Amino acid sequence: MSKRHPSVPATEPSGSTLYGPQQSRFARFLERREQRRPDPGARELRRRLLAGLEGRVLEVGSGDGRSFEHYPAEVTALLAVEPDPTARESAAERARGAMVPIEIVEGDAEGLPADDGSFDAVVVMGVLCSVSEPAVVLRELRRVLRPGGELRFWEHVRSRHLWFRAVQRIVDRLFWTQALGGCETTRDTEAAIRTAGFRIDRLERGFHSSSFLTITSAPYVLGVANRS
Repeated sequence: MSKRHPSVPATEPSGSTLYGPQQSRFARFLERREQRRPDPGARELRRRLLAGLEGRVLEVGSGDGRSFEHYPAEVTALLAVEPDPTARESAAERARGAMVPIEIVEGDAEGLPADDGSFDAVVVMGVLCSVSEPAVVLRELRRVLRPGGELRFWEHVRSRHLWFRAVQRIVDRLFWTQALGGCETTRDTEAAIRTAGFRIDRLERGFHSSSFLTITSAPYVLGVANRS
């Protein structure tokens, strides 16, 4: 699993989180490996997703802030919402070196600390695979976007190949979801975005994993949807 920063409660039903004292051993291993040897593929995907953004932007589940370096100067304000205090502390350090003004606040995806229609764009990366109610979260994302605003997303999704999808389900059930803050790799996020009332203007399907250990999270969608 590449970067992920899902917006999840401080404690999932599984008892594990991606940061802090309840972090699973596997999540800790992935975090330390990323610190030692950052994944260039994931970094490039983040850069591509954020290219061309401008105006007021909200990033939901901003995690430790590793996306901050990619926000272009045309972004006039970035509000980064993250529920985990350990992640927010790391993000604050990265925010100081960013090209754009960043405010980091506590919050979760189900109830964003933002007014209706107050943002030009909303960004989610590894969030919709992890929240317990994606439809609720998507309604909230739509609420804070202005009419015509953009939803930028990069999400783990279920494979189009049935045999690989079966492997994803098994790994999720036995290990992955419990160890990684509730992440489910078998969701149909494209369909969920459309059902929530967004028009998808650009969509890329790909396969990226930083190692064999995270291979079941490799199928992804990256794209831009419009609040019509």
